[in-house]
Amino acid sequence: MAERRSSNPPRRIWNAVWRPTPRSLRLLALLGVIGNVVIVVSGGAVRVTKSGLGCPDWPRCSGDSLVPTHNPEHHVLNMSIEFGNRLITFVVLAAGLLVFIAALRLRPRRKELVWWALAQPMSVVAQAVIGGIVVLTELHPAAVSLHFLVSPALLVFCVALWIRAGEGDAPPRRLTGPWTRRLTAALLVACAAVLVAGTVVTGTGPHAGDADSRRYGFDITDVARIHSVLAWVTTALTVIVVIALYRTGAPAAARRRAHELTAIIVLQGAVGYVQYSLGVPEGLVLLHMLGSVLMWIAAFRLFFALRDRGPVPAVEPSPAAAPKTESPQPA
Repeated sequence: MAERRSSNPPRRIWNAVWRPTPRSLRLLALLGVIGNVVIVVSGGAVRVTKSGLGCPDWPRCSGDSLVPTHNPEHHVLNMSIEFGNRLITFVVLAAGLLVFIAALRLRPRRKELVWWALAQPMSVVAQAVIGGIVVLTELHPAAVSLHFLVSPALLVFCVALWIRAGEGDAPPRRLTGPWTRRLTAALLVACAAVLVAGTVVTGTGPHAGDADSRRYGFDITDVARIHSVLAWVTTALTVIVVIALYRTGAPAAARRRAHELTAIIVLQGAVGYVQYSLGVPEGLVLLHMLGSVLMWIAAFRLFFALRDRGPVPAVEPSPAAAPKTESPQPA
């Protein structure tokens, strides 16, 4: 009977949340990472299909309806795409609440993990509010850029929780020298700058979310060049970090993280140049947005790989799982 219960998916999900282990908490955190990557891509789909105002109201879709209904001013496909993006936000919010509950229930409780987990549902709520501002301002480019950048910010919490749930709470033991860590921190800053510049390029170009929405008043060639320069700076820093890791004898895990980041940056650069030469077709724009968040995740994984926090604390048995002892019989 016990085996049957353990193979029951709802029961396993319940146990992962209510009776979590470090492994199940890490899995829930990974789902949060994946969910936020999906919402970036779905938000990109909203932009490239000009569905940003498919649901012209907020929090309702249109008029008094929470769901898409017939509207002569908006095509049903555009309404469905925008509404689908909103639904994904609720899914990510639910995942954030579940991982927060699991972090609270983990024994021994690890306060740092609780704070990382709490940041996830709170950030999703903030993103939903900013999404409402985007709609109410009719896709103002600054609001749209901020709406995108919330996702990479939220991914910081998700990735940190995912990594920290799989390691201990010992004081960080540095695995590389200070210069390598500083170079990696500079690489993170460069990745952030590339993301910000990318939102400006998108807000200046043809995929601003709606055919009639406002754009930044910049020249698209100028902002694309700035974005390209920042991408090359990021590439150069990545190469320098890889060389530093090999010259200083860094652990194999750190070198693997650097190789992953290098591969993503090379592919991302190739996609960027191809999409620019082809006039930014929709499919390549979505692929480029996916690559941007994967680059961001890989950069943070590299940063965390430069130190060691010891083994995961042993799980304390819950009172419900403790073996029962028979009470002594009276003589």
